[in-house]
Amino acid sequence: MTIQQVHVRKDELTQADIVSIEPPSLADGAVRLEIESFSVTANNVTYAVVGDGFGYWNFFPAPDDLGIVPMWGHAKVIESNHPEIAVGERVYGYLPMASHLDVRPGSVSAGSFMDTTDYRQPMSPIYNQYSRLADDPEHDPAREAERMIFGPLFKTGFLIEYFMRNESWFEASQLIVTSASSKTAMGLASVAKQNSPGIKRVGLTSAGNADFVEGTGLYDKVYTYDEVGMMPISDSVIVDFAGNSALLAKLHEHYADTLKYSCLVGVTHIEERGGGLAEDRGLPGPKPTLFFAPDHAVAFFKEHGPAEGGKLVAQAWHGFLAAAEGSVEVEKHQGLEAARKTFLEMVGGNVDPSKGIVIEP
Repeated sequence: MTIQQVHVRKDELTQADIVSIEPPSLADGAVRLEIESFSVTANNVTYAVVGDGFGYWNFFPAPDDLGIVPMWGHAKVIESNHPEIAVGERVYGYLPMASHLDVRPGSVSAGSFMDTTDYRQPMSPIYNQYSRLADDPEHDPAREAERMIFGPLFKTGFLIEYFMRNESWFEASQLIVTSASSKTAMGLASVAKQNSPGIKRVGLTSAGNADFVEGTGLYDKVYTYDEVGMMPISDSVIVDFAGNSALLAKLHEHYADTLKYSCLVGVTHIEERGGGLAEDRGLPGPKPTLFFAPDHAVAFFKEHGPAEGGKLVAQAWHGFLAAAEGSVEVEKHQGLEAARKTFLEMVGGNVDPSKGIVIEP
């Protein structure tokens, strides 16, 4: 057996190659996973853009100056040296852009386990948990594609809405979302529509994506990026998924003192990100603040507990699935070369938001 991995240059994300390596002997207590499927979304581009600063490159080590981009997907156990994990079992969780992964299960329960591999421990535990599909209440065999495409992004949107609601939306009356066609933005808009109906939802997007965004029905009003100056002034919060520093500056200047909170989440406009993620450039209004979803997830489940917290997420998730039904066409592609090409297209911003890309290595 040969393991294949996609290695990306950390300092030049437009360069990526498939490499083959010989697998090591499986360690005692370890499990070897064969990766069955994963989605490629703008979220994966964000992992790569901020990989060094947030440790995303550390989950799946590669040679110096190269990295393996994390994905969310499904895998099957093909070899096990762990007494509680059987060959043939299927799991869902954080996976490399690769054909296989070795993990060391710990904290094993009927529905999940944690990967206790040493190099993964400094990072958030949210990324180290794997769901065992045979006893996973979120698992729906008919919705595996949607879970990969939307699931992690939806949960980020859920946590943003929960945070904003707990802060009484900073006394704002409307939510302004950049890159409104992105899946995380759609998740946020859906949860806000369900749980904060008094907040007006405003989507900002490119002219080419405006019809798609309006067609989702998740936003009360949609503007294109060149219409920022036409947006009516009212007390607002911004959630910036684009990472476009020029756009963020334009919004701060337009809303100035009526802007109650500025939240930075992701980078979908990679070519224009500049200092858009966290740089304080003396903008009018509140200083942009980075939202790191894993920390909020830990706090959320600590407050509500795994069972009740899971029910709250699941309720909003089913509402989102109903709202997003038909908005995204699932496209399945075979092989890691398709994953490599799709990732490079994502980096270049050339993927239709109405497409959900699933790779089956």
